[in-house]
Amino acid sequence: MAKYIDVHPENPQPRIIDGVADSIRKGGLIAYPTDSCYALGSRIGNHDGLTRIREIRRLDDRHHFTLMCADFAQLGQLVHIDNRVFRAVKSAVPGAYTFILPGTKEVPRQLLHPKKKTVGVRIPDHVVTQALLASLGEPLLSSTLLLPDEEEPLTQGWEIKERLDHQVDAVLDSGDCGTVPTTVVDFSSGDPEIIRVGAGDPTRFE
Repeated sequence: MAKYIDVHPENPQPRIIDGVADSIRKGGLIAYPTDSCYALGSRIGNHDGLTRIREIRRLDDRHHFTLMCADFAQLGQLVHIDNRVFRAVKSAVPGAYTFILPGTKEVPRQLLHPKKKTVGVRIPDHVVTQALLASLGEPLLSSTLLLPDEEEPLTQGWEIKERLDHQVDAVLDSGDCGTVPTTVVDFSSGDPEIIRVGAGDPTRFE
């Protein structure tokens, strides 16, 4: 059964956050809130966590996973980014955007798009997510908690606990979470291509 963890939305308790981070380090898969909607998260390199995310969401190998980063220092280790793209991305973060970029050797091969060798990266603007990333000390493998055949992501921690009780190890709940996923911008060719319009304002990249 999944552990249900209630955390303060503005002042997340360090002891609770550290416990969740420790669970992730030990191979746990969590559901957690972000600045766009709930997401599934596990440690990068956790093959079992990756498999479980694929099973929950029924994803194929062409799906772009997202690496949730605390800041640009982490993001820069995971993707190749030139000066022009750097400036465009820098102006939009932290925020509800996911950027598709060529992955570096730091990214496990199974997380890269099989043909393009790209991966999604983002820096969230959410107190609880940032506290978790700070405690973890490394980026978090992440995927929007959108279940198969459903149009909107799950938004309530208690509902996630009910529906995924035997599929995740913990549900981190900090109150209401949005239903709109991130805006996805593909910079892999050097020029921005909006793949999905979501919570982030897409006009800055049009």
